[in-house]
Amino acid sequence: MKGLTDVRGILVGHATDPDALTGCTAILCGSDAVGGVDIRGSATGSCELDTLRPGHVAPNVHAIVLAGGSAFGLEATCGVRDVLEKRGIGFDTGVARVPIVPGAILFDLGIGSAHVRPTREMGAQAALAANDGPVEEGNVGAGTGATVGKILGMKQAMKSGIGTASVVLGSGVVVAALVAVNALGDVIDPTNGRIIAGARKSPDSREFANSALVMKNGVNGPIVGHTVLAVVATNARLDRVQTNKLAALASIGVVRTISPVNTMGDGDITFAISLGSERATVDEAGVAAAEAIEMAFLRAVRTAKTAGGIPGLAG
Repeated sequence: MKGLTDVRGILVGHATDPDALTGCTAILCGSDAVGGVDIRGSATGSCELDTLRPGHVAPNVHAIVLAGGSAFGLEATCGVRDVLEKRGIGFDTGVARVPIVPGAILFDLGIGSAHVRPTREMGAQAALAANDGPVEEGNVGAGTGATVGKILGMKQAMKSGIGTASVVLGSGVVVAALVAVNALGDVIDPTNGRIIAGARKSPDSREFANSALVMKNGVNGPIVGHTVLAVVATNARLDRVQTNKLAALASIGVVRTISPVNTMGDGDITFAISLGSERATVDEAGVAAAEAIEMAFLRAVRTAKTAGGIPGLAG
């Protein structure tokens, strides 16, 4: 399993700053992909999301960028757009090809350096590194500074990162996911309901506080600074309306795996990409997308290494 790149035509590249603990991830999808989006969080940072909505004049999406750096990190989308323009990829306006590159960011300024953020150059670096091989996971790209379980503050949080997974339907249709997990809440294993990464009872403890219980008892964490970013892709041919529905169905996997989720302080966004000619209903693809997201979430925390004084499950 390679992860998101199990969908033919999808390329993934990371740019990582391991010292400042930030980075970005570029997902390239050629010239024939249909995009969709589902927004569940209330503290989002994004650009060009309207290009993914039904009715927009641009029929295709050419890349999606995930980045750290809060709103500053949106600059990375410009670097990806530059690379695609040089390759002749984009919406034909008659006088120039304009690459359609939606982006979304997560807040990682509370770990590493708050004054170093993904740049245009970093975006270009991620785009140039994009390939169809196994996707690197953990402390890379947009997940470099990702953390989870922050309701009691960063000192009691845990490290997270990038995770990816894929599911194959009985028909052979592939549905895959990539996530950058920077949630306020805890990461839950949906198979048994147990917390596997999240807020700890004290800075020196590995015993979980249970963020949902903490919230119900009237203790709330920082109001902003949290986000789950997810991208699902399939080789099933879906139209724009169906691809937006796929993003919404995929978000069910987010709800199953993060608790609490979609809070006022989370900027949760799920993107969807249809790239291929295989046949499947959006419901079939949606069930698989939610499952792929669940698997990717677990990998995001299980492959995350300790960084910035925040412990990770990978040591």
